[in-house]
Amino acid sequence: MLRPLQQLFLPQDYPDLIIGLSQPDDAAVYRLDDQRALVVTTDFFPPVVDDPYDYGAIAAANAMSDVFAMGGRVLFALNIAAFPANLPAEILSEIMRGGAEKVREAGAAIAGGHTIKDDEPKYGLVVIGLVDAGRVRSKAGAQPGDALVLSKALGTGVITTALKQGKAAPNHVAAAVASMARLNRAAAEAANRAEAHAVTDITGYGLLGHCHELAELSGVDLEIDLDAIRWLPGAEDYAAAWIFPGGMADNRLYYSQWVDFDLGITEDRRALLFDPETSGGLLIAVAPERVDALLRDLKAAGDVPQWIGRAVAGTGRLRIRTD
Repeated sequence: MLRPLQQLFLPQDYPDLIIGLSQPDDAAVYRLDDQRALVVTTDFFPPVVDDPYDYGAIAAANAMSDVFAMGGRVLFALNIAAFPANLPAEILSEIMRGGAEKVREAGAAIAGGHTIKDDEPKYGLVVIGLVDAGRVRSKAGAQPGDALVLSKALGTGVITTALKQGKAAPNHVAAAVASMARLNRAAAEAANRAEAHAVTDITGYGLLGHCHELAELSGVDLEIDLDAIRWLPGAEDYAAAWIFPGGMADNRLYYSQWVDFDLGITEDRRALLFDPETSGGLLIAVAPERVDALLRDLKAAGDVPQWIGRAVAGTGRLRIRTD
């Protein structure tokens, strides 16, 4: 779908657009001068949880994650919202409060926005960030031999789907909400200190979709140790009951062409790797001599770090291994 747009915006026409449509990444990056660049992104979606405040906080954390993945800090954000005309004002207020407080936690502020009427509620942000022009993190820098580190446990898609179906345990929902609302700010700072070669956040394309993007743009293959991946409480149980969002099937249909699974990996475990995540963690490719320090740094910051594999020479394929 991007190809017609890519033809309209040629890199040579916009030399200060460091990252844009010509090389899709987590956010657009525009050079201001030799030292500074703007990082700009947007994201919004319908409610994934019942509590309005939690929904607002999760949507805001998810939107800001792209700036963190690029190595930047958030300057300010704009609300993007669509709400039914009959939505009670107190619900709208709580959604906006959740978003504003999460932006404040990131050291920034909501500076305005735009709202329209729609039958289905939707909320998110336009996020403006700043990054050192010489230290922009992207998906394209992973090198053969790099360790692959994931900063959060996975499974938000199956858990929120179980919630919608009335089948989720309250403690499983609470753990998923806490994970989704957690900012990737500390993880991004740890990646910067480790001089990560490539970073991306795990969201709607699931772990394997985002792994493929990083692998393809970096010109490597990724070997993933399935047994090293940590799942949020309840995620594996809901997967075994085949409680998946519709996006899992879409992700699996498209990205499977680049994935090789070990024999013996069950269908539900394979499907979990395509599960669309909301406000997932960062996937960080780092030199092997720096991985131990990165893991300690992430753990000290309160993240759930996992060394899940490595990059090898290749062309964008993913190999999923298990004991």
